[in-house]
Amino acid sequence: MGKAITSITTLLLSSLLAGCGGGQAGYADLDEFMAEVNARPRQRIAPLPPFEQVPPFAYQASDQRSPFEPPVVVKRVQREQGGPKVTPDFNRVKQFLEQYTIARLTMVGTLSQTGTMFALVQDGDGGVHRVQTGDYMGTDHGKIQIIDEAAIELIEIVPDGTGGWVERARTVSLGGGGA
Repeated sequence: MGKAITSITTLLLSSLLAGCGGGQAGYADLDEFMAEVNARPRQRIAPLPPFEQVPPFAYQASDQRSPFEPPVVVKRVQREQGGPKVTPDFNRVKQFLEQYTIARLTMVGTLSQTGTMFALVQDGDGGVHRVQTGDYMGTDHGKIQIIDEAAIELIEIVPDGTGGWVERARTVSLGGGGA
């Protein structure tokens, strides 16, 4: 039985190898095509068209809300009439998270240490920062008022459109951006 398997295996291998040794006869049509292509006269490549300078475009809506961010619902903070005028403190040293819009900031967690509640906020570049009540974040002078497990509540000072300033409440929810 062992001799029969060996002789059958030898016969199959020799017939397979005989099929591979067809030489150049199997490529005659390919050789003929290549010879025809090489015999064609060489053609010149057309020159590139002249480069037309496009005038630069100046984007004029950079100070407006991005169309990819949800619109902000403005909730005014009620103050007594005749009370102090609201203005941002321009002499105050800006904190790190004030370079990001509220839409680019995300609350990712909270910490509690010796009775003080801290929030963990992820900036638009992926960094995570610890903030507490009284810290500032966002480009609209947002001061953190309340931190709980689900959200950060802050008061922003924004232009009222008439040359003055107005306060508005904003909330940065856990896992989401500002509302």
